Amino acid sequence: MKFTILAGLAALASMAQAAVPGFDISHWQSTVNYKGAYNSGARFVMIKATEGTTYKDPKFSTHYIGATNAGLIRGGYHFAQPASSSGAAQANFFIKNGGGWSSDGITLPGMLDMEYNPSGSACYGLSASAMVNWISDFVETYKSSQGVYPLLYTSTSWWTQCTGNSAAFGNKTPLVIARYSSSVGTLPAGWSVYSFWQFNDSYQYGGDSQTFNGSLDQLKKIAKG
Repeated sequence: MKFTILAGLAALASMAQAAVPGFDISHWQSTVNYKGAYNSGARFVMIKATEGTTYKDPKFSTHYIGATNAGLIRGGYHFAQPASSSGAAQANFFIKNGGGWSSDGITLPGMLDMEYNPSGSACYGLSASAMVNWISDFVETYKSSQGVYPLLYTSTSWWTQCTGNSAAFGNKTPLVIARYSSSVGTLPAGWSVYSFWQFNDSYQYGGDSQTFNGSLDQLKKIAKG
C-alpha cells in the first residue's frame, strides 16, 4: 500500500495530535442520529457488516447510507468466528458484503473484530498459535484483495489470553483498542501506538464511543490509502 498507514502511525507516536471523535454501530442500534453525531464533532463511524460466513447485519446498508449522507468517514467491520471457518473464507465473505475498501477518502479499511466469544469458549477452542494463524489468514487475504491491511479491534486482555500476546501484527494492522476506562492502558504486544480507542459502550447518538488518535487530516489519509 502506498500510504502510509504505518508511516502515519509512526507520526502519531512522535508528536501530540488532536483526537477525532467517532463511534461504532450495528443492528443493535435500530436508529442512529448520524447528523447529530456529525454536528457534535464526530467524523467517523465503524458499522457491523458481517459475522462468520453466513451472517449479514440487517442494518448495515441503512447505517452505511445514513453515515455517508451525514458526511462521516465510514467503514464496515467483521465479527470473527474463528471456530466456524478459515480466516480466508471469512475475509472473502466480509469483502463481498460491505467490508471492501476503496481509495476515495471516505472509506476506512475494513475492521476485524477479535473479542470474547459471546456464546462459548473465550478463545473459540483455538490454541494461541492456531489463533495467530487464523488472524494471519484473514488479514493477509484482505490485504491481497484490497491493497491495504484491515484495522484490528481487540482488547489487551483478550489478545494476551487468546494469542499468547503475539507481536506478529503490530507492523501491519492499525490497532483499534477496546478499553472502557479513562486511559488506554497497556497495549497488546507489537503495537507501540493505537489508531482508534473504543472507550465506552454508550454514545449519545447511538452505539459505542470511539476516538481516533490523530488529526482529521491523518484520518482522511487512512481512508485514502
